[in-house]
Amino acid sequence: MERLRGLGYVPVLGQYALVRGPLYYAGTVQERVSDLHTAFADPTIDGIVCTRGGWGSAELLPYLDTEIINRNPKVFVGYSDHTSLHSWIQNVANLGTFYGPMVAADFAREDGVHEQSWRHCLGGTDQWSLGREDGIRVLQAGAVDGVLRGGCLSILAETLGTPYSADVRDSVLFLEDIGTKPYQWDRMLLHLKYSGLLNTVRGIVFGDMQQCVAVDEEEYLERAILHTLRDFAGPIAIGLPCGHVNGANITLPLGVQVRLDLNDAGNPRMEFLEAAVRGQAD
Repeated sequence: MERLRGLGYVPVLGQYALVRGPLYYAGTVQERVSDLHTAFADPTIDGIVCTRGGWGSAELLPYLDTEIINRNPKVFVGYSDHTSLHSWIQNVANLGTFYGPMVAADFAREDGVHEQSWRHCLGGTDQWSLGREDGIRVLQAGAVDGVLRGGCLSILAETLGTPYSADVRDSVLFLEDIGTKPYQWDRMLLHLKYSGLLNTVRGIVFGDMQQCVAVDEEEYLERAILHTLRDFAGPIAIGLPCGHVNGANITLPLGVQVRLDLNDAGNPRMEFLEAAVRGQAD
């Protein structure tokens, strides 16, 4: 929170943010829903930054009040487990969200936040880009425009067959995870493929994978991905350090139009074609 103050924000801790239990949850369903509803409904709060990930956000979905969130659109930031909340907010409220650094997981680390992308996203920059200098590499060439969607692969895969499945039609799909071996990436991508979820996806960008495999296993993981996606016609990139990362966590604005151009392997780009927020964030 001190780091957030240093960036000019006035952070407010949720009433139940430090609750422990039951089990491995940070509070009961009712307590966590209450904190989320209160933050959305409070007109003095401009944005919500999740504390950390883990598991448990999916429990909240049946209890979320659509009207509260529809009437009070604001910034929502988190990653990993919060993928389920990103999808719900995008599907139900048609509200863009931000897949990016969390308070305890990233702002508490000296090198945990990629400040340039954070400021672009929350400062209302209408055109900016990420590229090779940010870690992006080409697995399959091509160029497409689409709406940026996605999140943690294991959470997205587990929503299939439920009312909370992500809508990724006409998207550039971002996928990342932690502790996931090549055969597990293969299995979950095949699940997405067989479900039809990838049928209208235009391009795919994978995370940097450093929290999934050792450096000497990265090539094997890339081969596993390309094996599963051998019939996918769009461009495929890898290496974007967003979500579970070792260093500075890049913020991605989900729900905005992007252009993924991977035709030049020496200069791969993901361009953001519109602002994710209106005006300057306070």
